[in-house]
Amino acid sequence: MNSIVAIVGRPNVGKSTLFNRLVQRREAIVDSVSGVTRDRHYGKSDWNGKDFSVIDTGGYSIGSDDIFEEEIRKQVKLAIEEADLIVFVVNVEDGITPMDAEVAKLLRKVKKPIFTVVNKVDNAMREPDAVEFYNLGLGEYFTIASINGSGTGELLDALVAEMPEPEPLDLEAEALPRFAVVGRPNAGKSSFINALIGEERNIVTDIAGTTRDSIDTKYNRFGFDFNLVDTAGIRKKSRVKEDLEFYSVMRAVRTIEYSDVVILVVDATRGFEGQDQNIFWLAEKNRKGVVILINKWDLVEKETNTMRDFEAMVRKQIQPFTDVPIIFTSVLTKQRIFKAIETAVEVFENRKTKISTSKFNDTMLEIVKTYPPPATKGKYVKIKYCMQLPTLTPQFAFFCNLPQYVRDPYRRFVENKLREIYNFSGVPITIYFRQK
Repeated sequence: MNSIVAIVGRPNVGKSTLFNRLVQRREAIVDSVSGVTRDRHYGKSDWNGKDFSVIDTGGYSIGSDDIFEEEIRKQVKLAIEEADLIVFVVNVEDGITPMDAEVAKLLRKVKKPIFTVVNKVDNAMREPDAVEFYNLGLGEYFTIASINGSGTGELLDALVAEMPEPEPLDLEAEALPRFAVVGRPNAGKSSFINALIGEERNIVTDIAGTTRDSIDTKYNRFGFDFNLVDTAGIRKKSRVKEDLEFYSVMRAVRTIEYSDVVILVVDATRGFEGQDQNIFWLAEKNRKGVVILINKWDLVEKETNTMRDFEAMVRKQIQPFTDVPIIFTSVLTKQRIFKAIETAVEVFENRKTKISTSKFNDTMLEIVKTYPPPATKGKYVKIKYCMQLPTLTPQFAFFCNLPQYVRDPYRRFVENKLREIYNFSGVPITIYFRQK
């Protein structure tokens, strides 16, 4: 189980900049205005062989100090309840503010690991100013400059040291597969599950966000046997107004991590929006199988090529991982809902595909010999051996003389050839080039 790291603190101390640094992508919008709207507030990171999720709890509405203080108190309490480790960010330029003291008061009662991070310490002259933060009563602190990454290595070392060791992979585990039904609020997730099982298992209303928690439903019909998990809708962070909803988003992130296949339900009347992409990439980064359901298709005005054009638009948005099943459904009329489940089961089986080393070498070595990596700086890469790694998800290693000269375009070429030959539809593939 991956740990969840929550980044807490008052607005404009650099939480989103630190979040971007940890997830190694510019995912949160950063602005000097307090409480600026951000597109995403969760992501994946890894350090020293340990994977973990990062939650940025910022994004408060602009208002009076009293409103700020109450909102911060709510968000910190929720992060404390759901996260495994807490990163408390303060700003060396401002010193200890009343809001910092209020957050620290809450954190001092917590039994979970707390990491006080003094941000914007971007030169040695500011190091003495950070000593003031001992007065927060949270013990040692870390000085960083998240804008350029200074000090973040030491922080990450300390974070992963508090995380449990990854459990050894049980390749023989025969537990029921878990299919997580995820998507934006009011996309039709609960209705999809109710239509499958033929009863009102989950509350369905036209009010977005009815589902507050992850709900497991065992499905055992027509030769299928698995767990369906309905999750709360994942909103943009600027829309996460109430505490229950923020809690639900964190639970949905957990559910994706626990699942084998993610069924992403998209509202066809709204199109494939930015937050749909965010959920897709969260599933991909967690190496989960993915099936995309375009729901409410019965409400879309259609012409000759409407379905083809919509599918092409979605595949363009999810590049380069485009080998994903896309199914157009209507939960209301039960159109293709069983096709969706059949496809999810196929993706689950694809994710478990194992290729013998001898057959894999016979197939792939011939391809890489015919189409070797381009020469770089007069150096020629020679791939001599390849194999599938003994992992839960499809990962492959290609052993060669100069792996450092293999670029991403060639890595994508090898992945595309793999997908042409073997059926990995809906499944992320990881390819490594290693020194022989």
